[in-house]
Amino acid sequence: MGKNKIARFEENLTFPNLFQRTFEDLQQNGFELKGCWHQDFFKNDNPITLELGCGKGEYTVGLAKEYPNRNFIGMDIKGARLWRGCKTSNEEKMGNVAFIRTHIQHIQHFYAPDEVDEIWVTFPDPQLRSCKAQKRLTSQYFLSLYKNILKKDGIIHLKTDSKELYDFTLEVIAEDKHRLLFASDDVYNSGVEEAVTRIQTFYESMFTAMGKKITYIRFQLNPEL
Repeated sequence: MGKNKIARFEENLTFPNLFQRTFEDLQQNGFELKGCWHQDFFKNDNPITLELGCGKGEYTVGLAKEYPNRNFIGMDIKGARLWRGCKTSNEEKMGNVAFIRTHIQHIQHFYAPDEVDEIWVTFPDPQLRSCKAQKRLTSQYFLSLYKNILKKDGIIHLKTDSKELYDFTLEVIAEDKHRLLFASDDVYNSGVEEAVTRIQTFYESMFTAMGKKITYIRFQLNPEL
């Protein structure tokens, strides 16, 4: 392991807005903020938005700056990547930002039903092999997990450079009769002027500079499933 990673892991332990729990600990003791994020951490009743597979937290931090009256939590398993978002949010004293280091399949351990208002899935691993379809963060398996914590009118956003994941997600939405709110296979040429086009990750800016199209989907889950 490189020295930079070791240093980042050590500094991660000092950030008050980063939570790291083993699966065994979650099973035995639960998570202390589940159902209590508003009153015990954010100290307000503002809506909560999650960024799943947040990497360096560029969207978590970017959205938190753009919407100071909302709360944002980035989730990822890569501690060295999370370090960047944690460091920025602490240096800038952003009280509406938190991060969790965990696998996304453990999401139910961290939030109570109806505690989350919105979910962003930004440039996840598209898991292109068909045998890994259920590992895609917009698969029926993961959507069933989100439903347990998301409000009934909660919105899910997918932003990806993978046309395959974009098409797959549209198929899932159609099959399960979720409510499609917006879809574009080239969001930067769609006329949309909102956070989805104002905030870019580092790699996204590289993709767009190369002329690669970025896709975007916004939808709500079928409440009858």
